[in-house]
Amino acid sequence: MDYVSVLSFMSAAIILTLMPGPDNLFTLAQSLAKGKNAGIFTTLGLCTGLLVHITAATIGISALIYQSAFAFTVVKYAGAAYLLFLAYKSFKEKDSDFNLKSEDNLDYTSLYKKGVIMNLLNPKVSLFFLAFFPQFINYENGHVSIQMLVYGMLFLIQTLVIFSLISIFAGKVGSFLRKNPTVSKKINFIQGSLFTLIGLKIAFSEK
Repeated sequence: MDYVSVLSFMSAAIILTLMPGPDNLFTLAQSLAKGKNAGIFTTLGLCTGLLVHITAATIGISALIYQSAFAFTVVKYAGAAYLLFLAYKSFKEKDSDFNLKSEDNLDYTSLYKKGVIMNLLNPKVSLFFLAFFPQFINYENGHVSIQMLVYGMLFLIQTLVIFSLISIFAGKVGSFLRKNPTVSKKINFIQGSLFTLIGLKIAFSEK
């Protein structure tokens, strides 16, 4: 690994992380509906899931999943079903008012678990690592697994920073929206719509 490769990797990783995808949209939805702390704890869960994907990609398990169309399909649809379930719960609560102090009563453990499950049930994360990381590996230096692991940790760190910033920004927007009684009743609907969009995106996406 050299500085040029690392800088190139980080530049590409930041751009890809900022592009709309299941994980950052999920964080955005949680932050809009429940505040920045909800988004940050969701982010911590997502990053924990990333650790599993990084490990899997490093030791080659992801390649086995990619080769098995059945395994890939099962994990993909399980993830889509989970998101649609969360969307259903949000739509059920769409007419309820938001308590502006509700952030103090959030179940952070539940939010963290949702982030972990959301990330683990998206098999395309590991497949993305398998496709993206090798472009920056220096095979002449050897230690390919170590290089994969280092790139994986760099990817995780920048994801944590960017998603935390998204959480803070979306939390402020959500707090502003919740001050409007009419809009506050629509927050759950907005969240449910985002969950539905993400779930359908995962379900109907190809490898």
